[in-house]
Amino acid sequence: MTADPTVPDTDPAEPEHAPPTGRWARLRAAGEAGMSTAEYAVGTVAACAFAAVLYRVVSGDSIVTGLTDLVDRALATLS
Repeated sequence: MTADPTVPDTDPAEPEHAPPTGRWARLRAAGEAGMSTAEYAVGTVAACAFAAVLYRVVSGDSIVTGLTDLVDRALATLS
């Protein structure tokens, strides 16, 4: 049986724009303050991928050679 479209769904004793109460009010007030487990997983995978790329770049021969030359020149300037 379908509801009568002429009968309103609201309680006539309750004001039309009454603020939510109870659990719903707490949920709406809290908002989305943090990440869910799936978002943590995606963030962790992205951070690990970025760390792996950064490690490969920094540990490459050209970077190691460049940093070694820089330190050698700095030490030579001081002596």
